[in-house]
Amino acid sequence: MTLGELLAVLRRRWYLMVPITMIGLLTGGYMYTSVPVTYESQSSVSLLDSTAVARQAPTFGNPIANAGGSLVVTADVLIRTLESTDAAKSLSGMGVTDRYTVGFAAQASGPLVGLSVSGTDRNKVLRETKALTDFAGEQLQALQSASQVAPQYYVKAAPIVLPQTPVSQMKARYQRVAAVVIAATAAGFFLCFATESVALARRRRTGAPAVPPGRGMKAMLPGRGLLRRELDATAVLTVYMALAFFIPSNLALPALGGVGTPANVFALLALLWYLASWLSGRITPAYGTRGPRLAMCVLAAAVLMAYVADATRSASHEEVLAADRGLIGLLVWVALVVLVSAGVQDRDRLDTLMRRMVVMGTVVAAIGYYDFFFATNIADSVHIPGLNSSVAGVTTLDRGSFVRPRSTTAQPLEFGGMLAILLPFAVQQAFDPVRKGASALRRWGPVALMGGALPLTVSRTSIIGAAIVVLVLLPRWKPQRRWAAIGLLTASVAVFKVLVPGLIGTITTLFSSFLSNSDSSTQARTVKYSAIVPYLKERPLFGRGFGTFTPDLYFYTDNQYMLSLAEMGLLGLVALFTLYFCGIHHGGVIRRIARTESDRELGQAFFASALVALVASATFDALMFPMFAGMFFLTLGAGGGYAGFLRRDAGPAPGAGSAAGSASAPAAAPAAPAASGRPAVPAARAAQPQLVES
Repeated sequence: MTLGELLAVLRRRWYLMVPITMIGLLTGGYMYTSVPVTYESQSSVSLLDSTAVARQAPTFGNPIANAGGSLVVTADVLIRTLESTDAAKSLSGMGVTDRYTVGFAAQASGPLVGLSVSGTDRNKVLRETKALTDFAGEQLQALQSASQVAPQYYVKAAPIVLPQTPVSQMKARYQRVAAVVIAATAAGFFLCFATESVALARRRRTGAPAVPPGRGMKAMLPGRGLLRRELDATAVLTVYMALAFFIPSNLALPALGGVGTPANVFALLALLWYLASWLSGRITPAYGTRGPRLAMCVLAAAVLMAYVADATRSASHEEVLAADRGLIGLLVWVALVVLVSAGVQDRDRLDTLMRRMVVMGTVVAAIGYYDFFFATNIADSVHIPGLNSSVAGVTTLDRGSFVRPRSTTAQPLEFGGMLAILLPFAVQQAFDPVRKGASALRRWGPVALMGGALPLTVSRTSIIGAAIVVLVLLPRWKPQRRWAAIGLLTASVAVFKVLVPGLIGTITTLFSSFLSNSDSSTQARTVKYSAIVPYLKERPLFGRGFGTFTPDLYFYTDNQYMLSLAEMGLLGLVALFTLYFCGIHHGGVIRRIARTESDRELGQAFFASALVALVASATFDALMFPMFAGMFFLTLGAGGGYAGFLRRDAGPAPGAGSAAGSASAPAAAPAAPAASGRPAVPAARAAQPQLVES
């Protein structure tokens, strides 16, 4: 469906679109003027162990300080005490009536507790923050006194950030206004096309023209132009990928938070375009492509149940907003999977989409080389009006003597993980006979740039991802190609030792310290796993709410599975594994039913990519990074699309026999020519339904 057709429908149904949109604008304006400005003050308290711990402690010790052997656990005990109902009543008696939050301080790996109070009276907020800070120390002392701890072994609460001058929080107001306006506009848009679909079906039954004379797109937009150009899912997704790859993923609209990247906003608009095309009959999901959409249904069920679970507990205002952003993120992922698996109607167009994905990923990898060798980050110099960084303190990271590049991603781990899930497709496209006419640079350049950029991140995630790709692809190759690849990999290691002295040794040290459990980075991550257990026991089935376990309120998990357990419970973990195994299943299906060696290698590439995502999610919270998540869901949908195309080539869809015997049976039509060396597809399957313009 063209943009002109969309505008023509909105013009015909203006009596629905205009009033609903105006109601949304008026409601948003009223909220902006009537909702008072919120002020927030913050302070931080650090827990300090007693001086007596330098001597041998009595046998009973301090059960609070020694619970788990770390003051981080003591801080967790204090946080839970301050969040209790009794503490809230005590604070209310002290005059703390505004909303307050208690949690681990952001980006803190030690026993650092963050306190904040939000309210509409600036002076009162400051007084309440001071009272809350003093109350935290009193509660810590009361806990130890109740446990009969000797005073010389008391853990002390030392304020290291005094209550700060309250600052206005306009972001929450903007988020409310934006949510109302966006919801009203989307509702009007959907209602317009739902009404148009009903009217179109009625006209077909009565034999009337699909569009009344003088009210169609041609009457509205005479001549030719951009608005009359036919759009397809590949073109729409190409724009999404350009926004995702080339605009730093930490830049987002302030009103939407981290989920409001330009690429995500465009994905939501693209979903509206797909719904309009589907309701008007211009797009029909292809046979055999519903696998990834069913997997998304499982994820959607987990997210929605977690959202309900969040609404049933006394969640803070920040957690409620985070849960709302989680729903927006879910819609973005659904849009990507639906657009690829159901929107791309032609095999060649899906091939084009995958080639464009690899080319754009190669450019991002090339930017990573610049960051590494020039010890900078080019994304830091990108400033776009209207976009703010959603990641606090994004800086250039280093490990050893090497700068870890992140290119246009938010973090080096995201950079390496994203390249690892795209590398199998770069290898498959380099070997594809369809591209044998292309130069060696065009075919092998993406493989060299992506594969070479992985060790530059100096992270275990990247090396593990590269190893998985090699171990999955290599055994399926013929001996000649396999030994050539092994020789090339060996030579690449030697080249890195010469060009980047010390890099291979640093990476080797990373893995040796990991295996010997002497790596501080690994210990900082694994020590947090036990801290997830209390939250899981509290809400084991549905979790605390998708998107609510943020570092600002809790702590970094650095593990997507642990994060899913905390946010969505066991159902969320099942949904996550369903996604990954769905991608692995698609790779196996493509490989099993493929007729050509090229398609079998394509299936192996999907298998390797999904396996990389499965393993990488245990090393960082992968789906919380927009570029990694976007590319994963695109490849998930593409795997379902390819599986559907190959199923249609392998045999007729169920029930097609009766249609073949009809008077207008398309089965007798000649086969469509293979445009790009692919197996010929019967015209009955190659042609897409040509429905009446609406």
